[in-house]
Amino acid sequence: MTTQPTFVIVGKLNREYILPPPGLGHPLLDTPGGSLLYAAGGLAVWDQAAGLVGRVGEDYPHQWLRDLDARGFDTRGILTVRDPQNMDLRAFVAYNETHERSHSNVVSHFARRQLTFPKSLLGYQAPDPLRKDSRKPEPSSPAALDVPKEYWNVRYVHLCPFDFVSQSQMVSLFKGGSNQTVSLDPSAGYMMPGFWRELRIVLQGVTVFLPSEEEMRALFWGETNDLWEMARKTSEYGPQIVVIKRGTHGQMIYDAAGNHRYEVPAYSARVADMTGIGDAYCGGFLAGLQITNDPLMAGLHGSVSASLTIEGSGPFYPLDVMPGLAEARLRSLKDRSRQV
Repeated sequence: MTTQPTFVIVGKLNREYILPPPGLGHPLLDTPGGSLLYAAGGLAVWDQAAGLVGRVGEDYPHQWLRDLDARGFDTRGILTVRDPQNMDLRAFVAYNETHERSHSNVVSHFARRQLTFPKSLLGYQAPDPLRKDSRKPEPSSPAALDVPKEYWNVRYVHLCPFDFVSQSQMVSLFKGGSNQTVSLDPSAGYMMPGFWRELRIVLQGVTVFLPSEEEMRALFWGETNDLWEMARKTSEYGPQIVVIKRGTHGQMIYDAAGNHRYEVPAYSARVADMTGIGDAYCGGFLAGLQITNDPLMAGLHGSVSASLTIEGSGPFYPLDVMPGLAEARLRSLKDRSRQV
């Protein structure tokens, strides 16, 4: 693919090790994943492909990149780092019967399920979120210098969660505005009152802001408990649309231009694997915004992408479901959404 894509997604790539809830599916051991691919999968539900920006080491399987090319994605923005200092792309998660996640005690999880511990996980240490400094770029985070020039003026850009410095540089590169829509899914590491002043500057270049409810409450801790008020205050610094993702409670969408408030329910899907559903939602949202130019319809597209992702494992599971299922769910959700 040599033409300019309509969409660009910027995010992290992982080598995933997923132990699903007991009795639900088979373990995924060393398979492609990461926020970048889940957002791309959510976008692709609506027959859209994107230019992808991310980083990998030389040990990342080349076949996985060829598979992305075969799916129609543009991988010119995926940089292979020759000397990946401290860049471990392995990511482990185990789910229990109630779908709660655990990222630590890796050996004990395999032993408890009587599974052979994979040699490729030897030496793995779960990242400690409390030791991360969001003001320092992480080796696995994509950098603005990694973005091909052909992507700079792409119409729709989505930034997945990664460190604050790298995200802010990406916002400065793409800027947003009348000819460019930039959506930002923040990282939980900087959604706190101490980052608010710096975040407000970054939001000036963001069109769509997509935090989770937990992240939004952390940012406004001690100031207000009203989620709509949080959305309104955030929009004053730039974003035209603020989406608060609330898991099984659906999403709250604030359209600042018309001062419209929408509540979108979560589609009642069979839960198999919750990995990447927030990223899939963001990819579906951006696709819906491009198709309809309507914040509510964009939210419905995102909710459908998330519902399909949660029913299986892997970022591209939604692309193998029964034809027409996404459209049927879209119609169902439209009837149950409301303006408040």
